[in-house]
Amino acid sequence: MMNLKDELRNIKLIVSDIDGTLVSDDGTIGTETKKLIKQLSELGVTFTLATGRLHSAAEEIAKEIALEGPIISLDGSLIRTYPEDKIIYENFIKHKYVNRALKFAEENLFNIVLCHADKVYYTEQNTIIPELLSKYGAIYEEVSSYNDYINGTLEIVFTSDMKYALKKVAERFIFPYSLGCSISFFRSQRRNNIFYLEVRKSGCSKGTALKRVLKYLNIKTFEAAVLGDWYNDISLFDTKALKVAVANAIPEILKKADIITSRTNNEEGASEFFEMILRAKKGLL
Repeated sequence: MMNLKDELRNIKLIVSDIDGTLVSDDGTIGTETKKLIKQLSELGVTFTLATGRLHSAAEEIAKEIALEGPIISLDGSLIRTYPEDKIIYENFIKHKYVNRALKFAEENLFNIVLCHADKVYYTEQNTIIPELLSKYGAIYEEVSSYNDYINGTLEIVFTSDMKYALKKVAERFIFPYSLGCSISFFRSQRRNNIFYLEVRKSGCSKGTALKRVLKYLNIKTFEAAVLGDWYNDISLFDTKALKVAVANAIPEILKKADIITSRTNNEEGASEFFEMILRAKKGLL
């Protein structure tokens, strides 16, 4: 069994969440973090982003850190390389489920949007969505109808202040009513009276996406490290990769972590781990 120093020395891939982990709460990446990512890249370490953001929104971060490789977006629904723009994996929701979602939204007066790889689409009846739904850097586009946007839907998001009515709809997207869908139901962090229901095709998570990236890059799981802070990172922390939590992570992530940084995302906590890898690869640990 390898000790931590050997594990760090053997790291070939770093997969990092963006919001709450790699960037500060104001959305910026620290100078030290960018410098260390560059140094690790020069030593042959591949850096990958795994985010709930749309691919287009993650590209802004990829450009800033000069990333060259896969980006996992919409929590594993899409894996596309940057800057080549090669599709490694995409998992669209079936037409019948998109149509079912639109029907439920109309019947229950829920707000609803369709998320594609590069844009979030909404109609005139859902103009409050950009205010209620924070998709960090996503491009929102108002359209006259959803009819032309059924194809290419990677994620459906409902929002409502009617918690129990939304939960009832959530039940219609799980077995036995729906096959091949997965859901996430949660309260807004900014508005306590607003709830969200996210619907994706099943088989999509950051953890399953990690396995696809490892296969694509021909890298072993024990040669990878994952960083995260939030509930959608838990599937990453259920793998055999080296698991790193920033200090501000939720208890469920902290409990599963192999390493917990002493600093938060607002203090460049990720750079603390990057420095550990750099020192290990230079024989300074």
